Amino acid sequence: MKRALGLLLVFTGNAAQAELWGYVDAAGVAHFAPRQLNARYAPVLGGSAALRVPGKTDGGGQLLTWLEIAPEVKAVQPFVREAAAAHGVDAELLKAVIAVESGYQAGAVSPRGARGLMQITPETASRYASPADAARLTEPRINIHTGARMLADLIRRFGRIDAALAAWNAGEGAVRRAGNRVPDIDETQAHVQLVLELYWALLQQSQPARAQRLTLHP
Repeated sequence: MKRALGLLLVFTGNAAQAELWGYVDAAGVAHFAPRQLNARYAPVLGGSAALRVPGKTDGGGQLLTWLEIAPEVKAVQPFVREAAAAHGVDAELLKAVIAVESGYQAGAVSPRGARGLMQITPETASRYASPADAARLTEPRINIHTGARMLADLIRRFGRIDAALAAWNAGEGAVRRAGNRVPDIDETQAHVQLVLELYWALLQQSQPARAQRLTLHP
């Protein structure tokens, strides 16, 4: 049953222009953003961009390569696998969410107070983490388990991965008002498509027998 949560990969929003921009700095750290923040950022996903990490010369698939070899990614993979098994969410989906949300920077804090690898807000922590864990959200294991618990709950309640990701980004109320679909919010549609594209690529890489196709409906 726990693997079933990863089977529905249908996106119904209108996010054809969604993009993910990024670059790799001199220390080998990858930085990601939904738009070009400065001249260092180049397109990574979405639009006409190939799946790649900017700063490399061989293109195609370098983002996936970075996700396989980067020390900060490898360091938390045991927690990703553990959370996936514990909460019934594909490890590839958790990996994609972390990449898009924080670029695997465990100390990341957003302007609205979302913290850690999966950018968990205080409100989310109050629902899905114990008080003791909520006070330690930047610890990778706690952050990943809290995020996986929330994502599994959203997938069960909305019945779709795309709607669950939209609720993660825009709030459950926005998804309900849209008929349990991805709401017509540019940022949310871009976020959902980027996570699904990366999830799809990771599924193709790790489980080719399961990943048959990803349907993106305009």
